[in-house]
Amino acid sequence: MASSTPAAILPISNPDSSQQAPVSTPAFRAFIDHLSETVRSGLSTRRPWSELVDRSAFSKPDSMSDAALRIRKNYSYFRVNYLTVIAAVLGFSLVTNPFSLITLLALLAAWLFLYLFRPSDPPLVILGRTFSERETLGLLIVSSIVVVFLTSVGSVLISALLLGTALVSAHGAFRTPEDLFLDEQEPGASTGFLNFLSGNAAPVAAAVV
Repeated sequence: MASSTPAAILPISNPDSSQQAPVSTPAFRAFIDHLSETVRSGLSTRRPWSELVDRSAFSKPDSMSDAALRIRKNYSYFRVNYLTVIAAVLGFSLVTNPFSLITLLALLAAWLFLYLFRPSDPPLVILGRTFSERETLGLLIVSSIVVVFLTSVGSVLISALLLGTALVSAHGAFRTPEDLFLDEQEPGASTGFLNFLSGNAAPVAAAVV
């Protein structure tokens, strides 16, 4: 009588939901693509730098009201250039302060990968401690307050923003706007780099969900 040999059982690996990627890759890629497109769109509307530094167009304002009017007109025309100058001053300040730069990047990465683009399942586990979504948000808020107000990051950011704003205001006050075609600007048009935080961020939010 022939002996029956048991059939070989092949191991089947079932994907565990706890091993899924901690970050939603499509949502993060959509955020990066949207941010890059926003920056390119903003830079494409900047004015020629030769107009910004045209020495023949500088003159002393007659009064404070004249200076304020010049600043408003020049900001309406050189908005993207001014934002670029402020961003350059901010970037230079962070590069010359490596601790502040590394701390700020670590805080930004924590917000992105632990809250904004992290799926709700599985819950966040750090050193054997499970954190809910509300606890994670509270921890990130407290960390942000500590970093901004109790370290040198806050002073570096505020000093850079004040310096950039002072440079832009000085240029706007002494730059004569009579030769600028201000009627080209559409009223209410947003050409800033951070307009993805407004209604344009809806596709990214949908991707996260």
